[in-house]
Amino acid sequence: MDTLLGYLAFPFVQRALVAGTLIALCASLLGVPLVLRRLSFIGDGLSHVAFGAMAVAGALSFAGNLPLSLAATILVAILLLRRGPGGDRVRGDAALAMLSAGAMALGYLLMAVFPSSSNLSGDVCSTLFGSASILTLTPGETRTCAALALAVVACHLFAYHRTFETAFDEEYARASGHRSALADTLSAAVIAVVIVVSMRLVGALLVSALLVFPAVTAMRLCKSYRAVTLAAALLGTLGALAGLLAAILAGTPVGPTIVAVNLLLFAACSLAARLRG
Repeated sequence: MDTLLGYLAFPFVQRALVAGTLIALCASLLGVPLVLRRLSFIGDGLSHVAFGAMAVAGALSFAGNLPLSLAATILVAILLLRRGPGGDRVRGDAALAMLSAGAMALGYLLMAVFPSSSNLSGDVCSTLFGSASILTLTPGETRTCAALALAVVACHLFAYHRTFETAFDEEYARASGHRSALADTLSAAVIAVVIVVSMRLVGALLVSALLVFPAVTAMRLCKSYRAVTLAAALLGTLGALAGLLAAILAGTPVGPTIVAVNLLLFAACSLAARLRG
């Protein structure tokens, strides 16, 4: 406990905990409707697109890769989530698989041809599985995470009923006029932004864990949509907080540690639900 309190006295640790829990909160809120719409792998696909965009930015020697990654990921998210009448599921699934594999291959190829440092394997590993950069956040970046969290929560509350209807019956939502092009575009943009920001916490390959684990774990405990959403938000922030603290104390990689904690929470809640009957 003394060691933990000693770490918590450092401002960079405090900023990492604040940013990490806020990112996990955003991902958890978005994960519930995505899981119900059977779009759980959207996180993997979009994170791979962001990985490819980062590699392109590095190859072109851009000063920062975040703007290009955000722009590319938002565009792909809009194309994937805005389907026409009838919902072309096969085309959407195939497009997601092709984009995921293609962007990952292109990204690694560009990083190998135009390396930004002599440690290519280290750069790739930190991008795919997360790095310790969450512990080097500046106060300005932490405020940006807080603003993002507030915006995502506000969008979620504003579109709560529309999201609820879409999650369970897209055809009914479209027929009742609650599916609009603007709402779909805004939803896709928010999802893309959260995924790109989450990559800094857990890496490109583990982003879907922040979306899926809290939602699926909450579904083991609760029955109503509102209860699942609240439980997912609580479990997501708890998993991120516990994972960050465990990684700091044990010196383990941040991303895999957070996912491992979420896996333990899922196992514990599944066991509790089974014992409860």
